[in-house]
Parts: sequence; structure tokens; C-alpha cells
Amino acid sequence: MERKYYKVGGHVYELVFQDERNTDELVVSSKPFEIDAAEGENVMFNMIVDDDWHPEKRGKEIGHFDCGGNMHDVYRTEEGAYQIVVSNPEGKRCSMMETNATFDKSVVRLNGTLSMRKFGLNNALMMMYAFAGSLRQTVLMHASVVRKDGYGYLCLGVSGTGKSTHTGLWLKHIEGTDLMNDDNPVVRAEEDGTVRVYGSPWSGKTPCYRNTDAPVGAFLQLKQAPYNEIRPMTVVETFASLLPSCSVMKWDERNYTGVCDTIKAVMEHSKSYLLECLPDEAACQLSYKTIRAV
Repeated sequence: MERKYYKVGGHVYELVFQDERNTDELVVSSKPFEIDAAEGENVMFNMIVDDDWHPEKRGKEIGHFDCGGNMHDVYRTEEGAYQIVVSNPEGKRCSMMETNATFDKSVVRLNGTLSMRKFGLNNALMMMYAFAGSLRQTVLMHASVVRKDGYGYLCLGVSGTGKSTHTGLWLKHIEGTDLMNDDNPVVRAEEDGTVRVYGSPWSGKTPCYRNTDAPVGAFLQLKQAPYNEIRPMTVVETFASLLPSCSVMKWDERNYTGVCDTIKAVMEHSKSYLLECLPDEAACQLSYKTIRAV
């Protein structure tokens, strides 16, 4: 048995490999976040990787969880626990995860080739983090985030809007900008009233797994247009922008309420803008000059 501890977004989780068939080589993107032990830390959740666990499907299928564009089957038991079947983009089943109702304990059985097993475990971890984090003023947000002058700026939008393209323009044309995460950064409403964004082990197709953080400078909702215009968003627009960007199970009351409460706390201490734009340098210069925090 091998125990590993990771600290992401200020939260620690424990990953237990039951035998030598599975190792931390399955979660290479998590290595920048590894810590020696959890002494003195509150462990947010525990996940056991056990290929000898042979679960029977139990409970009622209640929906599909969108995890980075991949739809995973979700079943809920009478006790309020969940079983989730993780499938890759080709529809092949890569893992089965069962989590308790409070999202602090889970077990996973992996399946298939090495690449399938990596996919199955990393997606299970990402979902477990999102579920447990929602109860701790923490969300995983589908965004591309750059840092400039010590502040993090998050670009939001549906897939294909151009989030990575816009942050790429910042990296190219605005000196001193660096990429914190390109797909699933952690956003946390801190106890002192500030809002911070953290790098994470999950960054989509871009290998950007940085153990770094910064106060949020602003959220930027992107919309493709044949022109470049920017304006602050209203409260209603901001909530409607942030909620769909978060990993959330709408059918789980505790998870959904936790995400909504976190968004409200985030909105109280951050700014949000709508950028209708072209994929050009003028758009990134306009957004930077408008939303920069310093």
C-alpha cells in the first residue's frame, strides 16, 4: 500500500494505491502539488485506488456529469452516495468511482490501457475535488487564467469561444504575463474576504500544472464578435457567467448550494467584464487596459 498527499488550492487530499499495479505515475500532473505528509493539515478527502474492488451498479441513474467535455454516468444510492462511471472521449469506460454522501471518502477501480487508466483516475480526482471543494468555498472553474503584476485574470466562455486564444495573446503581447492554468484553475473565497485563483493538476490539452496562486484581478467573459468592445457585467450577468463555468452537480442540493454560495462570495470581492472581440492584439490590449488591477 502506498499513500500520497497533495495540496491543491490550499486543500489537502490523500490518494492510496492499494497495491503495486497502480502507482503515482498515473497522476504525473499532480506531482508539483505533492507534499510529504498531511501532519497538521485537514484532509479534504481520501481516495483509494483498488482494482480488486468489484462494485455492482447500485442506485438510480440520475444524469451525466460534464467533466472537461466528457460526459460521465452518475448513479445515486438510497443512502445518498454516488457511483460514477468515467468514460473517455471514445466512449470507453476507464474507471468506476464510488463516493460517500459527504464527499470525503471514495474508492476507484481502473480499467483498460495505461492511457485509459490515467484518464480514469485523473477525472475521478478532478470530480472528487470539485464535489468536496464545493463544501469549502472552493470551485473548479472552466477557464484559462493568466497572471500579470501579481494578479490572476480568468477568461471564461463555452468551449470554442477562444479562451486560450485570448490568454495566448496576453502572453504574446503583454510583457510580464505568465499562464497559471489553461482549463481548470481553482477559485477560492478565502476566510479573510479575498478571492484567490490557484493552479491545479487539471489543465485540459495544455500541460500547465503549476503550484502557484494569486489574488483574482478580474473575470472576463468572452464573446466572439466582428469588433472589440468591453464593459462591466451586471450582477445577474456575472452570476449567469460564473455558475456554468463551475463544476457542479445540480441534482445534489449540498453541492449545488455550496457552489452558488461560493459564487456569491466571489462576486462580492471581485470584478467581472464582458469582452466582445476579435482574436487579435487589439482585443487583448483593450482587455488588459480595462481590467488590470494595478
